[in-house]
Amino acid sequence: MTTIPSAEHSHTPLRKQSSQRQIWRFLVRNPTLVAGLMLLVLFMSIALLAPVLGTVNPTEFNVMSRLKGPSAEHWFGTDMLGRDVYSRTIYGSRISLIVGLSVSVIATAIGLVIGLLAGYIPVVDSWVMRIMDGLMAIPGILLAIALMALLTPSVQNVVIALVIPQVPRVARLVRGVVLSLREEPFVEAAVALGAGLPRVLFRHIMPNTFAPLTVQATYISAAAVLIEASLSFLGAGTPTEIPSWGNMMAEGKVYLQLAIWIILYPGLFLALTVLAINMVGDGLRDFLDPRMSSRM
Repeated sequence: MTTIPSAEHSHTPLRKQSSQRQIWRFLVRNPTLVAGLMLLVLFMSIALLAPVLGTVNPTEFNVMSRLKGPSAEHWFGTDMLGRDVYSRTIYGSRISLIVGLSVSVIATAIGLVIGLLAGYIPVVDSWVMRIMDGLMAIPGILLAIALMALLTPSVQNVVIALVIPQVPRVARLVRGVVLSLREEPFVEAAVALGAGLPRVLFRHIMPNTFAPLTVQATYISAAAVLIEASLSFLGAGTPTEIPSWGNMMAEGKVYLQLAIWIILYPGLFLALTVLAINMVGDGLRDFLDPRMSSRM
């Protein structure tokens, strides 16, 4: 007696092949996004798994091992106080990623609300956006240095000092999107049906800002990582007792000719992290832009 395979079982291999083709097509069409995500996930994993990656206490002194080159005992060498550069570099990734993610999320959220209100309400636009323009007239790193001069050195204050210069950029981006959408028929229809201001802004307009906002958030994150390292290098960022890439490079610049590894490894990790975030941003831009997708 022969059995006829059910339709469900016959379609299962076809579904698997279809999903595999979709995954492969996505990988082929978005190599920049995939490569950036893989690199970024690698650094995030390193930061999360720092205690189990063969590290030691990054603040432990050992004057008998100062300025020793890379070896089996100290993979990245030691600094002028005998601290393990490998451990300090791995733990320093936590500071950079925390600052980059926090600044990106907070600045995007605040800028989104300001941009929605400014783009839809002319009175808010005429007052608030002039303040945003004034903040944008000051270079971000100079404004951050000025704010850190008024605050005590800490990771939280670094985040605050970096959020303020980035909010106007998000607000202007969202405002431009809202200005182009508020006269669209679907918005006018919602108003005609009696939808209130919060419903119009957050239900009908805000979803259309997510694509450019997501790309902008990645660039803000990359800029925050770089500026945090710059502030720490200048002595205006995270406290010196906290291992961060900027602090490591600031301490190692005096010993550049004797122990280049003190600067080399944190600088390399910093460059690769910023590169990964920018690659994700570029990939998201191409993936979310319909004009770019149609060319592929």
